[in-house]
Parts: sequence; structure tokens; C-alpha cells
Amino acid sequence: GCGKSTLIGLWCAWLLLRNPSTRILVVAADAPLATRMVATVRRILETHPLCAELLPDVPENWAADRFTVARPGALRDPSMLAQGISGNITGARADVIICDDVEVAGNCDTRGKRDALRERLAELEFILTPGGTILFMGTPHCEESLYRDPKHEDAFLRSYRRLTLPIMNAAGASAWPERFPKEGIAALRQRVGALHFERQMMLKALPAEAARLDPAALIRYAEEPEYREAGGRAELSLLGRRLVSGGGYWDPAYGRPGSGDSSVLAACYADHEGNHFLHRLRYLTHDPDAAADPATQQCQQVAAIARDLLLPVIRVETNGIGRFLPALLRRELAKAGAACSVVEQNNHRAKADRILGALEPALAARRLHAHESVFRTRFPAEMAEWAPGVSGARDDALDALAGCLLAEPVRLARAGPPPRAAYWRGG
Repeated sequence: GCGKSTLIGLWCAWLLLRNPSTRILVVAADAPLATRMVATVRRILETHPLCAELLPDVPENWAADRFTVARPGALRDPSMLAQGISGNITGARADVIICDDVEVAGNCDTRGKRDALRERLAELEFILTPGGTILFMGTPHCEESLYRDPKHEDAFLRSYRRLTLPIMNAAGASAWPERFPKEGIAALRQRVGALHFERQMMLKALPAEAARLDPAALIRYAEEPEYREAGGRAELSLLGRRLVSGGGYWDPAYGRPGSGDSSVLAACYADHEGNHFLHRLRYLTHDPDAAADPATQQCQQVAAIARDLLLPVIRVETNGIGRFLPALLRRELAKAGAACSVVEQNNHRAKADRILGALEPALAARRLHAHESVFRTRFPAEMAEWAPGVSGARDDALDALAGCLLAEPVRLARAGPPPRAAYWRGG
């Protein structure tokens, strides 16, 4: 949001104006992102009066992802070329290589992905011509980021000259007050959470373990939702606020009570201003000596909660053992008389990323409420003790709550009516 790609685009146009024989390669996390940079430079050349002499008479190689300006000689490579980091760049040659956001959340969240990214970037050295320039621009997304501080021995860009411009300086003042006022920075931090703010806006390659979930940030309440019908319309309200959505998320497990993973159901509501209400958190158990099997016993408990709380949907995590549960749960919901649908949920993101991405922004914005019954479970302790990357940590309830929050769309508080303009113009 600071215009770094725009500035680099202008710089590329300036390089071509000074020396039309310059060959520039733009590499990004994917080809569409790199193409945006090349297309921007192409538009600059087409519209800037000083660049008119660079436009070729026959634009046979004048595409959005590659173009060749009018230049002396016959060079094989275009003046500017866009490629994704996984694209085939073997045999290419470039005088300038722009690495524009080559590190993103999806290609650096595991050790294997980080190693593969570094391996691909190392190949750029064989493409660069002698005396050429490689420019990296981006923001860190993990602890072992490409942009890690050069004081670390394994820093990938250790030998590079660096320019770091965080959104706030050491004194806490905005680096660009006109675009990022103090109030806007505070609101941004609340929306994205402390960890992502420090990484993306303060440019700190922090470990995921730096994130903490504070139970004190939960807003406690004791009221129950009120259901009523008026004018032929049903309405459910809580704390005087009309609820607009709700549902449950079930992270199942079948181990013996007190051992292994916990089987947890989280039931949440949401209002139109983006507030979330964790109304029930149930650690489901079963009786090994009962006639019904463990899966049926747990489905019966889930069905009873869905009926009592008027939940419109239950999402069941089907990773692993939960694959046959949706059909069984639908049967028990019908027996319990609960008008509730069942949605199968298959997660592909890492659990720690889901938990942080869902809970941290909601806690920072003070928009996560919890019923007093939640505080009588082990959830507050699980929340306080949780740290990403720690093996064996209890996180089943956190995962269930994250599933509820991530299923909800982002809702913003309603703004007040626009001020009425004073009509002072005559005539």
C-alpha cells in the first residue's frame, strides 16, 4: 500500500529511456503479479512524452507480460519479461532482475517450501549478466524470511544493501502521515492482529511463537439469546443486538475420555457489526460402556446443542476420522427435531495459521465475546498456554473456535448517516 511497485515501475521506464538495450526480468510469486509490473511499465512508456521514441513501429512483441522497445541491434530477450518464481527461465538473460514479492504466505510456511524458494532464487545468478543488478522488494511473512535481518548468519540477502521503511519509526510516528494517520494505523493493527502487523507493516521477521492469545481480551457475558417473532419474521437477539448469523464447528475425536485429542464443539453467533459471541464450548465425551457407539453418543450431544441454540448449521471437520460423521449427525439432528444443516469441512491450511488468522484479529479488535460458561471449561487455560509450533499443545478448542470465525464473512460496523450539506449557493 506504499507504492513501491509504482516507484520501481517508473525506475524501469527510466532505465529503458537511458539505455534501450537494457533487458529487465520481473520475477514474482506468481506470473499474474509479475505481469502487473510489466504492464505498468508498458503503460508508462505509451503515455509519457519522453518515452515516445521507445515505441516500436511494428508492435509484434508488445504484450502485457513482455515487450520490446525500439532498440539498436537484435537481442534475443525482450526488453522486459514477467515470470512467476516457478516458471521456466532457463536460458534467459537479464541486465536487471526485479524480485517483486517473491515471498508470500503460501510459499514460506514450511521448511521445504522455504528451501525450494531459495533454490529457485539462486538460479537468478546464472541469468544475470556481468555487472547487472538484482533488486528485491517485499515484506517478511515468517521468521526465516528472505528479508531477515543481516545480523543472522543464514540471512539470504546478507550481502545486499538494504532500505527498510516501516510504517512507524522508532518514536512511533507515522512514516507517511498523509496516507497512514495514527488512527488508521491503530485500526489496521486491530484488524490484522499484532503478529501480521509487525511482519507486514513494521517489517520484522518475527517467529510465530511471538503471538500470544490472551484470555483477558475475551469480553465476558452471562445473557442467553432471546427468540421472538414479529410481523411474521423470526428474530434472535443477544445483549440487545440482533444476531445475523451463527453456527457450530465440530472438531471430532474418538479417544477414551481424558486421553488423546479432545472432541470439541464450538457454537457462535455474530451480529451485523462484526462482533462474535462464543456462546457454548462443549468438550464432548462418551461412555465406553454404553450401548450406543462413541460416534453416535457424540452426535446426539451435538444435535441437542444445535436444537437448543437454534443453530442453522454445523460444520464437521472431516480431516481424518470425521469422514462418515456428517451422515450420522444428520440422522441424529432429524431425531432431535433440529432444523440444522450439516456442512463437511476439509482444512488445508496449517492449524496454527488458522488459529492465529481467526482469533488474533478478533481479540485485537475487542470483538470476541464469550459466555460465562466458557470460562468454566479448560478453554481459558488452553488459550493462555497455546503457542504455535509447540508439539503436544492442547489446541482442539481453539481450532473449533477458529473454524466458526473463519466461516463468517467480514462485517464492518455501520457508519452514521452522511452529514447534511448546507446549501449556500444562490441562483
